[in-house]
Amino acid sequence: MRATQSILLIVVMLALIEGPAGAQQSKKIPRIAWIAYDGSKPPRAFITGLRERGYVEGKSIIIEYRSAEGRYERLSEIAGELVRRKVDVFVADSNAATDAAKKATTMIPIVFDTYGDPVGDGIVAGLAWPGGNITGLSALSFELAGKRLELLRNAFPKISRVAVLLHGDANHRRQFADMQNVAKALGVQLQALEYEDLMFDLDPVLQRTIAQHADALVVLQNPALFSHLTRLFDFATKNRLPVIYPSRAFATAGGLMSYGVRYAEVHRRAAYFVDRILKGAKPSDLPVEQPTKFELLVNLKTAKQIDLTIPSKVLMWADRVIEESAGINR
Repeated sequence: MRATQSILLIVVMLALIEGPAGAQQSKKIPRIAWIAYDGSKPPRAFITGLRERGYVEGKSIIIEYRSAEGRYERLSEIAGELVRRKVDVFVADSNAATDAAKKATTMIPIVFDTYGDPVGDGIVAGLAWPGGNITGLSALSFELAGKRLELLRNAFPKISRVAVLLHGDANHRRQFADMQNVAKALGVQLQALEYEDLMFDLDPVLQRTIAQHADALVVLQNPALFSHLTRLFDFATKNRLPVIYPSRAFATAGGLMSYGVRYAEVHRRAAYFVDRILKGAKPSDLPVEQPTKFELLVNLKTAKQIDLTIPSKVLMWADRVIEESAGINR
């Protein structure tokens, strides 16, 4: 009898010891799907944002990296694959990646990491109440496109014809239309340089800048352009063309000027949305956020190379004046 009682006591004790450990081992590690139009890994700021909220990649969270490598047609395939893998949250790095994720699922939460005009494109019902399974951060593309034109004119008052490098999608065309209002006020004529697929040669598109006698160039945001920085910079240098770009990555890599959102802050904030969703919040209850920090960068090294003078007032406005190229840092 005593032997039986002793055995039962040991069994109970082992169950009590193994119970919590077994539960801990079976606890599911959340899996994020990072879907990118171009580029292989999430920005460092996003990973930092996750760490600040207690997530360690490979231990308390798993990130599935997927890139379309600049090919739009691959995004739908990638999104479908990630849905089948039953990830917990999608994070999309661009308009195109967001569109693909939204078409692939109405159940898995989606966080867009900067979207040009989510309300205008019908991605969300509204900024305060997104609705559905999607939320994230807006990039304020329309307001910033006009501001870039204004800054370019302040830097180079004599320009009268400005070419705009844009993808032939609805978002970029709306930005171009919005820029027309600013152009009229400045007395500037805009010329659209549309491209459809950056897998093809960009040079013929850029050559139209010269054919149309443009004095300067505005480049609209597209992640795929990072694969063409050398061509863009060489073209601008060869033709001594003032160019303003949409983010600091262009200016730090050798572009003349850039004005845009501080994307590091946006990427870091995207981690907040992921954290809230993993803790049970519904995307429809998380308002879309708009950036509050913007920055103007001027690359004086590039200006000297193409013999351009940047007015002192523009240099005073700049958040950073670059004397030496620092390489790409998204």
